[in-house]
Amino acid sequence: MSEKTYLQALNEALSQEMERDENVFIIGEDVGQFGGCFGVTQGLFDTFGSDRVMDTPITESAIVGAATGAAACGLRPVAELMFVDFIGVSMDQLFNQAAKMRYMFGGKTTVPMTLRAPQGAGIGAAAQHSQCLESWFMNIPGLKVVIPSTPYDAKGLLISAIRDDNPVVFLEHKMLYGVSGEVPDESYTIEIGKADIKREGSDVTIVATSQMVYAALEAAEKLKADGIDAEVVDPRSLLPLDKETIFDSVRKTHALVVVHEAVQFAGPGAEIAAMAAEEILEYLDAPIKRVGAPFCPVPFSPPLEQHYIPGAENIIEAVKSIR
Repeated sequence: MSEKTYLQALNEALSQEMERDENVFIIGEDVGQFGGCFGVTQGLFDTFGSDRVMDTPITESAIVGAATGAAACGLRPVAELMFVDFIGVSMDQLFNQAAKMRYMFGGKTTVPMTLRAPQGAGIGAAAQHSQCLESWFMNIPGLKVVIPSTPYDAKGLLISAIRDDNPVVFLEHKMLYGVSGEVPDESYTIEIGKADIKREGSDVTIVATSQMVYAALEAAEKLKADGIDAEVVDPRSLLPLDKETIFDSVRKTHALVVVHEAVQFAGPGAEIAAMAAEEILEYLDAPIKRVGAPFCPVPFSPPLEQHYIPGAENIIEAVKSIR
C-alpha cells in the first residue's frame, strides 16, 4: 500500500481501468489537458489522448446524453460534471433514458455508464455550487448511487462502478479530495452495496456518509470520554443500501443516529430511519435521531456556511439526547 489522497486514488482508478479496458473513456468539461476542475483527470490526456479523454462544450445534457448512448452501444464512459448542482440540466438523459433503458428493452441493452460529480459545501462556492443531492438519485430505479468517504473506498468503488453494467452516480465530496489514506497500488474492487464499519462500538449506532464519516468519528472519540461507545457505519453506497449491516449494528447498540450533509428534510437519512422503524423497531430503546443540514440554500458567507454544515457537536448533541 501507499499513502495517497482521495484525488490521487480516483485518478489511479481511472488510469488503471483505461489501461485494462480500451472501451473505458472519459468525457466532460475541461477533463483533458486542464485535468478536470478539481484535478482528478490530471495526466490522463497525455497518456491516453483526445480519443479517450474528451473535452466537451459547456452542456451537461450533451455530456450525459453522449455517455448514455455510448454505453448502450458497448462502451464504458466515465462522464464528469464539474459540480453535481449542474445535473439538473441533464436529468432527462439520466433518469428517463440511462436509468430506464435496460428495463424497457427487457435486458437486451445495458448502460455501463459512470457519472462522477463533486458535491458538498465548505469551499465558499455558494448556493449553486455546494449542494448534496444524493436523495434525488435514490428515488430513481435503475441507478446505483455511490458515495465514498476514504481514499481506499474511493478507488475500489470507482473501479467497481466502471465495471458495473448499470449507470452509477458516483458522488465525491469536494472537501475530501485532499484527505490521505493507505491505498493499494494494484487494482481492486469493493462491492457496491456493502457498508463498512469505520469504528466498532456498543452503545449507539451512527450511520454517516461521505465527509460526515469524519465528523462522526470525531464525535465518537469525544463521546468515549463521557462513557458512550459509538459504532460508526459508513454505507458507502446508498443505492443499493446495505440495510442488514446497519440493522445488525442497531440490534447490538439499540440506538440509531443518522448523519448526512444533505438537508435533513427528505434526505437519505429519512429512508434509513424509516426502514429501521418499520423493520427493527423492537430493538430500539430510544427514538431515531437525524442530523443534517438546515432546509435552506448553502450560504456564501464563510461563518454561515460553517454553521450550515453539520459537525461533531451536532452529532454529540443528538447522541446524548437518546443516551
